[in-house]
Amino acid sequence: MEETQSLLMPGPSAAPPIENLPVLVILWSVDEPDRVGEVAVVPRGRCSLGRLEPGPGDPVARLVFCRQRPGRSDLTGAIRSPLVSREQLALERSAGSTVLVQNRGRGALLVDGRRSDEAVLGPGSLVELDSRLLLGLFLRPASLPAPAPGTVLERHAFGCADRAGLIGESPASWGLRERVAFVAPRHAHVLVRGESGTGKELVARALHEGSGRRTRPLVSRNAATIPEGLVDAELFGNAKGYPNPGMPERRGLVGEADGGTLFLDEFGELPEAAQAHLLRVLDEGEYSRLGEARPSRADLRLVAATNRGDEALKHDVLARFRLRVDVPDLNARREDVPLLARGLLGRIARSDPSIASRFFPGGDPDAGARISCGLVRQLVAHRYRTHVRELEALLWQSLQASRSDSLLPIELPPDPLGDEAGRVDPESLDPAAIQACLDRHGGRQGPAWRELGLSSRHVLGRLVKRHRLRVRGRSG
Repeated sequence: MEETQSLLMPGPSAAPPIENLPVLVILWSVDEPDRVGEVAVVPRGRCSLGRLEPGPGDPVARLVFCRQRPGRSDLTGAIRSPLVSREQLALERSAGSTVLVQNRGRGALLVDGRRSDEAVLGPGSLVELDSRLLLGLFLRPASLPAPAPGTVLERHAFGCADRAGLIGESPASWGLRERVAFVAPRHAHVLVRGESGTGKELVARALHEGSGRRTRPLVSRNAATIPEGLVDAELFGNAKGYPNPGMPERRGLVGEADGGTLFLDEFGELPEAAQAHLLRVLDEGEYSRLGEARPSRADLRLVAATNRGDEALKHDVLARFRLRVDVPDLNARREDVPLLARGLLGRIARSDPSIASRFFPGGDPDAGARISCGLVRQLVAHRYRTHVRELEALLWQSLQASRSDSLLPIELPPDPLGDEAGRVDPESLDPAAIQACLDRHGGRQGPAWRELGLSSRHVLGRLVKRHRLRVRGRSG
C-alpha cells in the first residue's frame, strides 16, 4: 500500500496550502490575440485597469498582466489595445472574492452579456469591453507552484499544443502536464480517469511518448467493442489452424503490444469476468494464445481509460493500476476554452481550405481564426457534458451559421440544469458587496441575484437574512 501511495502522490506530502485569489484572465482580445491566457491578480482595496502603465506616484494600484508558468511568472504589462482607455475600469475588492467594477472609460461595458456601468463580479463573471476585449474573474493562485524535483515540463508557445497535443494555460492544465510527466517514465500500469470527451486518449499517447517504450508500438482498442465471448481471442490471439483448419495465426492485442504500450479505452465497459483474464498479463506479462498449451510472454505496459467510477473495475484488477491520472473536465478549466477553440479551429482549417480562406487572416490556419467576443463569451459560460467534443460541435455550428468572415454568437441549446446551478458559491460573496448590489437595484432582488451570479432569488434571500442586509429600505 505504501508503494501505491508514493506513486499516486508525487512530491512532498505536507506541502503548504496554496491560497486562491481573484484574478482577471484575458479570455479574448481582438487587438492583442496572443495575450489570451494572461492573468492579473486583483489586489485588496482599489485598483484600476487600462492602457496606462503603473507609475511610482499612482494613487491606486494599476493592474499588470503576466504569463504564468510553473515556478515563474513572465510579466507582460498593461493592456495595450488602442480602443481601451488609459483608465478603463475602477475595481475594488474587499475581504471576500467579489470585486466591484465601474466603467470609467469610453466604450460599453458588458458583465455576463448585460450592459452595465457598475456591477459586482464574482468567480466566473465575464467582463466584455466594447466587443474587443473579454476578461474573466477566476479564483487561482497568484503563481503556479514549481514542478516536483526531477519533473521536466515541456515549454511550448502560446496557444499551441505541446508534443502530446495538450492545450491549456490554466492551473488544472499545468497540473495535468505535471502528473503526466511524473507517470510517463515509470514502468507500472496506468489508469486514466475522466469524463467522456476530456482527452483521455491524448493523455495515453503522452504517457507512451514520455516513456522508454516510445520507439515501440502503441496499440489502441476501444474495450467496449470487444464481444464478451471473444475476449481471449481479441486479447491473446490464436495459434495457426485454431479453432478451424486454415485459420491464420493471430498475435492478439497483447502480442502486438509486446515491447510497447497497450491502450484500452472504455476499460470500465469490460465485464468483470473479462477483466479477470488480464490478471496474469498485468502481473507477469504471461498469457496463453488459443490453441496453444505453452504460455507466452509479452513485455507491455497497460494504459486503461474509463469514465466510470472505481466500482466498475474488478477490485483485484484495480489494485494492479498503481499509477492513476485524473483528467480535468472542461468546466473545471474554463480559462482554457478560448485556447482550445483556437486549436480546434486551426485543425479544422488545415483539413478544409475553404474555411481557412474565409475565417483566417491570409488563409493561414496558424494565424488564429477571426472570432467575435460574443461567441467566446458564450463558449466560456456554457456548461459542458461531453466537453471537447461538445465544444467542437458548437464551433461547427458557428462555422455553418456565420454569414461574415468572423465567427459569431450562436443559438445555444437549453441548459438541462437550468438556473439551479449558479456559477458563484454564495459563501464566497462579501456582505458589503451584496448590499451594494441591492442598493444599485433599489432593493429589487430579481436583478440582484442574477448580477451576483447566484442560482435563485431564494439563495439571495437566505444571504439577506443571515447578514441582516437592507432590502427596499428595511433591515434584514
